[in-house]
Amino acid sequence: MRAHESARELEKLKLLEGITLASLVVAVLALFLFAWIAQEMLEGETRIFDAAVRGWAHSFASPAMTRAMIGVSLLGYDMLIVEVVIAIAVFLRVRWIRGAVWLGMSVAGALLLDLALKYAFHRPRPQPFFGDAPHSFSFPSGHALCSFVFYGVLAGLLADRIGSVALRIALWIAAGLLIMAIGFSRIYLGVHYPSDVIAGYLAAAIWVATLLVLDRWRRVRINNRKLLRQ
Repeated sequence: MRAHESARELEKLKLLEGITLASLVVAVLALFLFAWIAQEMLEGETRIFDAAVRGWAHSFASPAMTRAMIGVSLLGYDMLIVEVVIAIAVFLRVRWIRGAVWLGMSVAGALLLDLALKYAFHRPRPQPFFGDAPHSFSFPSGHALCSFVFYGVLAGLLADRIGSVALRIALWIAAGLLIMAIGFSRIYLGVHYPSDVIAGYLAAAIWVATLLVLDRWRRVRINNRKLLRQ
């Protein structure tokens, strides 16, 4: 019986080590891509790309589309804060402390990272297509960064507790589509350059992957101690 338990713990340890390595690779790759895009942006090399994608997004303009995009955009930052509070409250209500801590820490870090990067790069906003431009800086997109972190982490936490593979896949697809829709809404409304949105996604990937590495590393250490005691 003890040998069987040890084998299961060893198998779990190998899985955790694999996830840790994959998360580390994602973090490093995203960091290199973010640094490359930031450098291209500072040198003005993203202007043609940004103008082309902005023009393409604006070609879909219509009153109905604009209303829809304003609504989708709200889910990426303004309403997102309310959603975070509700989600954490529900997690605490059902005594899922780890989920509440993970979600709160992830989003808080994303907000701080967004502010730090915006003030580090000081990129002015583009001329918006509808309404006034926000007063904050443009690079990276806070909506892209925060929506990626919140909806991605929430999907990961919930998927870990769902037994059905089909429901897991549906959950991840829904989260991915929502994140992409929020990023597109910022380009459509003209309040961000496309390179801002891509940089926001990459910054979020760096942050989430780093958290996963630290969490998996902690769990590997705990499992190693258990194995040594057996």
